Amino acid sequence: MAKKEVHKILNRDISWLSFNERVLQEATDPKVPLIERIRFMGIFSRNRDEFFRVRVATLQRMLKAGGKSVELIGEKPAQLVKDIQEIVTLQQHMLEDIFQAKLAELEKENIFMLNETQLDPDQGVFVRNHFLERVLPYLVPLMIDEESGFPYLRDKSSFLFLRISKKGKDKKTTYSIIELPTHVMSRFVVLPRKGDKHFIMMLDDVIRFGLDEIFYIFDYDRIDSHMIKITRDAEMDIEYDYSQHIVEKITKGLKGRKVGHIVRFTYDGDMPIEMLRFISKKMKLGRDNNMVTGGRYHNFKDLFDFPTLGKESLTYPPIVPLRHPAFDHERSLFKILKERDLLLYFPYQSYGHILDVLREASIDPQVQSIKLTLYRAASNSNVVNALVNAVRNGKQVTVVVEVQARFDEEANIQWSQKLQEVGARVIFGVQGLKVHSKLFLITRKEENKLVRYAHIGTGNFNEQTARVYGDISLLTGDLRITSEVSALFDFYNDNLKIHRFRHLLVAPFGMRRKLLDLIQKEIDSARQGRAAFIDAKMNSLVDQEIIQKLYEASNAGVRIRLVVRGICSLIPGRKGSSQNISVVSIIDRYLEHARVFVFGNQGDPKVFLSSADWMIRNFDHRSEVAVPIFNSDLKGQLREFLELQFRDNTKARLIDRDQTNPYRRVPGKSYRAQADAYVFLANVHKKKI
Repeated sequence: MAKKEVHKILNRDISWLSFNERVLQEATDPKVPLIERIRFMGIFSRNRDEFFRVRVATLQRMLKAGGKSVELIGEKPAQLVKDIQEIVTLQQHMLEDIFQAKLAELEKENIFMLNETQLDPDQGVFVRNHFLERVLPYLVPLMIDEESGFPYLRDKSSFLFLRISKKGKDKKTTYSIIELPTHVMSRFVVLPRKGDKHFIMMLDDVIRFGLDEIFYIFDYDRIDSHMIKITRDAEMDIEYDYSQHIVEKITKGLKGRKVGHIVRFTYDGDMPIEMLRFISKKMKLGRDNNMVTGGRYHNFKDLFDFPTLGKESLTYPPIVPLRHPAFDHERSLFKILKERDLLLYFPYQSYGHILDVLREASIDPQVQSIKLTLYRAASNSNVVNALVNAVRNGKQVTVVVEVQARFDEEANIQWSQKLQEVGARVIFGVQGLKVHSKLFLITRKEENKLVRYAHIGTGNFNEQTARVYGDISLLTGDLRITSEVSALFDFYNDNLKIHRFRHLLVAPFGMRRKLLDLIQKEIDSARQGRAAFIDAKMNSLVDQEIIQKLYEASNAGVRIRLVVRGICSLIPGRKGSSQNISVVSIIDRYLEHARVFVFGNQGDPKVFLSSADWMIRNFDHRSEVAVPIFNSDLKGQLREFLELQFRDNTKARLIDRDQTNPYRRVPGKSYRAQADAYVFLANVHKKKI
């Protein structure tokens, strides 16, 4: 048998860094309001922190383990780590330059960022009082000398590293570290206005201004202060000890995460070499700790909360989420769902509609039970509150809580405890899988029969992130779908009950295989001379088997258009492998999060919504769902929604082999998918009304 040709793919980590650079591009786009540009710097920094905590930490673990684990990384893993370090260093310099440019732009808007040396007497009095009353009580200076051990430093925090010294014969040097208390207060201190001028000071500089109030007992001539920041390995070692409950394992893992190995050490590039040597020695930092030279300020993630100062012109104008015409509160939502399926698009439409369904279910005397999967919830979750209310109203409530949702483990354990306290049944995920599906199932008694209604979506049941995440939800009473959603909940309840799914694509039970079959069908159509196409939108495309199949489809003449927000290991536009594939990435006001798949299917397109990206982890290690859209109007609506993305020539970037992220520019009319989506849905509503 002839050997199957394998075409080149791009390393996922290099692709991810390219994606984050697209986020940083938004900070330089003059069409984006100024404070929103500053916030994109915060998003970039927050993304990068997570990249080090997860991906770089994993690479370092695999390199240390050696053997087969190194093979999983790919060729020359040590070179990959070196390449990552070079890209990160370059991006750090870009970030510093952009930050300085934003400060100059703020000054043009009469907003001035002051440091501790730039205060006039009145401002000095204000800052001194603010420091003594609001800041000093939260500061815990840690004193360090040559003999003492080095204190534990928390992940994700910033620290002032201080050298307190005295000149002359009695020359003495003392070192100290102070953590910025940003867990209890803002990184930004707004000073009193002067006329039309606004003044902001970083908390770092407020502390610098007050250092003499802390170290007055020392005989010193000088205090040198420089920022440092550490990033720790956030992966948890979960031992599969079946005698131990998963919550106990996660709780133990959370404790381990807090003292994880340091995977990045960022320091002020102006720090004297003696100070850097001292702290490097005390912290036992080596080459694998990714020492990164930064500027005066670190933890740019805090820029996401940059104060608006009441200047509305410097932020995006708020949009009022559209209310779907079906949610008119004149009829039961279940009567509407009995007649037709509904699609909801967030944040363009109100997420309150999801809460409306759950609230109605919680008080409806005909509702017997509610089942729901919970991956990430809002900090004050109205979704959970609706479930609690349902229990109190006598409904049987079952919640599948995924306690391994990265960085939400602790919150999810707390939600599970709250639900259990009121009498809800809580299922702690599935052994060996992450439950990532976005489902709920409501069962009602209607005319002495049990009737089910289901939600299948692309995003979490989180009303906070729904304001900024672009997601889509299907609400349906279609028996073909609801019966299979019910079967999936049966599996969550008893992992031995594995159903054969005819309509839903379910991971890990054949989703990849069915997607490969759908791609093959397009290949067969193209080879028969028929029109064949694949349109798909997702967050990440990494799975090698799927990518090789897409290359095969391209070579067969299938037209493939992809919107991939983040990682894309497929390389489009290459002769002999991907000449018929185009890929764009859209970074804009909202985080593109929906997954939509369309296959030509010989003139009768198949359209799916999904919780799954095309990644190994989604297909093999998670419970995921893709749901077919049966209603022809909704299929057309979704396809038109996708066309808005493919048409975008304002915020779309072309993904290419060089990872240069050029904007997709097309002469003529300007299109911006996210702005156009709101107008599109508003027009759909008018037609419905």
